[in-house]
Amino acid sequence: MFKWWVLVVFLLSSFTLLGQETPKLSMAEKDSVRYTRLKERFYKRKITKRIYKLFFRDIYNRNSSSASEVAIETNPFDEFEGKIIRSITIEQLRVLGQSIYDTTRQGNKFEKFVSNKLHTNTQERRIKQSLLLFKERDLVNPELLKDNERILRQSSVLLDARILVELAEDDEVNVTVLVQDVWPIEPIGSFSGLENFRVGLKHDNVRGMTHSSRNEIRWRGNDTIQKFGIRSIYTIPYIKRTFITGQAGFIWEKDLKQQYFLVSRPFVSVEMKYAGAFEAGVKEVREYRKELYNLDKTFMFPVKVGYYDAWFGRAFKLGSSASVQNKRLVTAVRFYNYKHLKRPEVSADSNRTYWNQNSVLFSLGFSNRDYKRDLLIFGFGRTEDVPIGSLLSFTVGRSSTEYGSRGYAGGRFSMGKYLPNESGYLYALVDAGTYVQKNNVHQGVLSASANYFTPLMSMGLTQFRQFVNLRYTVGLNRDELEYINVTDTYGIRGVYSDRLVGKKRLNLGMETVLFAPGTFLGFRSAPFAFGDFGLITNSGRLWSSKLYQAYGLGIRLRNENLTFNTIEFRIAYYPNIPALSSPFRFGVSGATSLQLQDFDISAPQVVPLK
Repeated sequence: MFKWWVLVVFLLSSFTLLGQETPKLSMAEKDSVRYTRLKERFYKRKITKRIYKLFFRDIYNRNSSSASEVAIETNPFDEFEGKIIRSITIEQLRVLGQSIYDTTRQGNKFEKFVSNKLHTNTQERRIKQSLLLFKERDLVNPELLKDNERILRQSSVLLDARILVELAEDDEVNVTVLVQDVWPIEPIGSFSGLENFRVGLKHDNVRGMTHSSRNEIRWRGNDTIQKFGIRSIYTIPYIKRTFITGQAGFIWEKDLKQQYFLVSRPFVSVEMKYAGAFEAGVKEVREYRKELYNLDKTFMFPVKVGYYDAWFGRAFKLGSSASVQNKRLVTAVRFYNYKHLKRPEVSADSNRTYWNQNSVLFSLGFSNRDYKRDLLIFGFGRTEDVPIGSLLSFTVGRSSTEYGSRGYAGGRFSMGKYLPNESGYLYALVDAGTYVQKNNVHQGVLSASANYFTPLMSMGLTQFRQFVNLRYTVGLNRDELEYINVTDTYGIRGVYSDRLVGKKRLNLGMETVLFAPGTFLGFRSAPFAFGDFGLITNSGRLWSSKLYQAYGLGIRLRNENLTFNTIEFRIAYYPNIPALSSPFRFGVSGATSLQLQDFDISAPQVVPLK
């Protein structure tokens, strides 16, 4: 039976640490001190020792050999530059129970059973052939090794990774690649009765080959349009050392039918010279649209399009000195063709989105791209690579349509950096683009956004960050059925209203996230509080429109060793969202982990209105 004094001991231990001062240390070192003190207190009694083992996993108790992980300002491979790689050893940790930060941890019997009997580790040869940018007898390139750690961590099959280099004889080095898989199997499903259910399975590491497979079926027994649905997608990432990814998909659902094939090679690393992609397929969707001047009326029409889309890019170094090693000049060209088989009625001045077109786009851009390692931003303990740098690109092109040719021009500028004096991280983006036909501008977009988060701050055993997101979007001379929304993904989270639409939008989101110190069955929790605010109008001044609001509390749960989405529980108050039966709403959802925007340049694109 749980004793009340156990809770008292726990609370007293936490609050006692609040008043204790420590020397000026890094954030990770402060975490280690806090957890060590807490562990000492709990280990004094058998019952509290068990409580500690149940809720805590010493996630931040790094030993001295892991100090380089927090030294994000330095490159640990600099001292080995130019040396020959004699050997490459892949050391794989168990999927559960062990840690990149403490390889001495062994885990309990259940974790060992799952890791050894129910999981197949990523094949060693796949890691060497597909995920490493270097091979034996290569010369050590410090920036390449540092970037390769990031690439390993971004792989969908790995939880975390470290590259360790040790001196050998004759001016050679031995390289050890330390990796840990994530649990790759994820069930997919929802159930509202025998007449409405969805069931499927996602496997992100089929037979340890890094291949990804997603298969699911859907049944809607009461649907008069389509009862049965199926979705199947197979992905082969990073074929050999080419970093080419292949994907094929078949989707046959009520509102989306698509068959496609995709081959792509992004600029994964700053060292890559060539990138590109080719995609072809047929896509059919059921679209629901409003008339902005008559929101009580909804249009539904099927859209079916056959398409192909290809692009190719080349990156050029700007010099060989250390000051420009991450700077690139990138040129790219893109060709695409869209042929509509079903669509709404079009004309020379309406529904231009549904025009048949054959287009070519050219882009020229400058990219300054680097990364710093950090923790507890969007993740729950795994290493996160934060992009720092800037990007400036210009795009021009021409589109041949059934109503004549038109030109396109657009530009993008973005930058991101950690602010001085440990003041946080700031990212800013400006996007603009428009078509021009017979000296008339149409389907233009201007979008600007800024994202900021504070440093990781401490409050007793809990750590927290404050996030602020600001975004402004305006559509220029758009067609009647082209508009944006201020709810759900693009503003007021947790609700959707097809009445809050227009051509101009300004939204502000603020969120405070607390990262709780313990784990339960491997899951960490992150309570949060948020406030969302949005303005939207079809014409006129934004400031004269109504301010829509949302306030809420919630908690996110995630086990970083699993591929499952983050589980989010949320309760929110919506004081003035139209058509809600109650201003209060409770929600449970599976949210994917967010990532910060990078500064790589890819396919030339038309700025979307979203």
